[in-house]
Order: sequence, then structure tokens, then C-alpha cells
Amino acid sequence: MTALPKLGAIWVYLAASPLLGLTITLIAYLAAQAIYTKARFNPLANPVLIAIALLVTLLELTHTSYATYFEGAQFVHFLLGPATVALALPLYRQWPKLRRAALPLLGGLVAGSLTAIVSAVGIAALFGASRQTIASLAPKSATTPIAMAVAAGIGGIPSLTAVLVISTGIFGAVFARVILNGVRVTEPVVRGFALGVASHGIGTARAFQVSEEMGAFAGLGMGLNGVFTAFVVPVLLPIVSRWLS
Repeated sequence: MTALPKLGAIWVYLAASPLLGLTITLIAYLAAQAIYTKARFNPLANPVLIAIALLVTLLELTHTSYATYFEGAQFVHFLLGPATVALALPLYRQWPKLRRAALPLLGGLVAGSLTAIVSAVGIAALFGASRQTIASLAPKSATTPIAMAVAAGIGGIPSLTAVLVISTGIFGAVFARVILNGVRVTEPVVRGFALGVASHGIGTARAFQVSEEMGAFAGLGMGLNGVFTAFVVPVLLPIVSRWLS
């Protein structure tokens, strides 16, 4: 019985260190990756989803605020930018294919990005969501740093946008294979690009598990969709909102 108070005191001491958030994030992801490997890389055992569940459970059980946790986890958040830029290397290796498919990919980018924005805003508006919620939903298919910045600029809630972005990515990583097989899309370039446009970083990570070629084009889709979303959402959102109202 005396062990529990001692563990509580140790946790209070550790919680004062900003490195706690970083440490438990890495441990949670390593545990999730081990489960994912044991499940033979089944998409339903997505390591990001499992890691989030583990972290939320731990923070709830220890009554640790998100702000306290993020003091350390922000180091991982910072690395999102360099990790995105690093995707340029495998894409460079696919440069000949990129040149040949540039025009079709551009068309796919515009169609996919506009569909993601308009469908999210339209469905939310039809269900009576608030203006702030709709603004949080609009950039959900862009990568997290860009989506949060866009949401903040148009009156959304960045933290809600982050949740929606992660949920979108996990959905794509889990179900993209079934959906793409169902519509008979088999070309790795197209599959990867579609996954990157629709499901950003988490989808791109899944694409790299299939092949470097698919992952490279997923990274391209993620990057271009982030830029496209950042420019289009602030202009398109007021137009769509007025039309729906």
C-alpha cells in the first residue's frame, strides 16, 4: 500500500521536468511500433493511433495537463518540419517519373484538395456546426503544422484541427488500400500521391512501408497539398460558407 504514494511522489517530481513529455512520447511510440510489428503490420494496428491511446490514458490516469505534457513533447512537434523537408531526397530519386507525370498529378492535386475542403465544410455546415468548428475542419487534409497555422488564421481552433488532421491520416492509412483497390487504382505513383494528398504525414509513412517509390510520391502529394491548402482555404472558405447559408 505504501508503494502507491511513493509512485505518486515520483511522478510529481518527474512531471516538473520538460523532458517527461518527450520520454513518454518515445516510449509510447516504441511500444505501439512493437504491437504493430507483432500484428504483422496490419493497418488496423496503426502505431500512431495506439501511441495516442497510450498517451491519453497515461495523462488521464496521472491527471497531467496537456500543457505540462507538451513542454517536452514540443521537441517532437518541432521535428515535423525537418522530417517533411527530408522527404525531398526520395522524391529526387524519382525525378524522371515526376517529370512525365507532372500534369496529371497537378490535376489530381487540385481535384483532391478541393474535394477535401469543400466536402468537410459542406457536411459540417449541413449538420449545423459553428463557424469556428467549420474553420477548424477546412484544412484537415494538410499536414499538421500547416493545418494548425491555417486554422488559427481563419478563426478556427488549432488544437481541434490537430485532432482532425491525425484522425484523417489514420483513416487514410487504415482504409486507403481497400478504397484504392476498390476503384482499381494500381499504379504506385498514383496510389502514393493520392495517399499523400488525402492523408498527409501518416498516410505518407504508410506509403513508405509499401515502397520507396510510393512513399516519395506520397511525400510530394503531402507537400503540395499543404501549400495549396494554405493559399486556397482562406479564400475558398468564405465563398463556400456564403453559398451554403
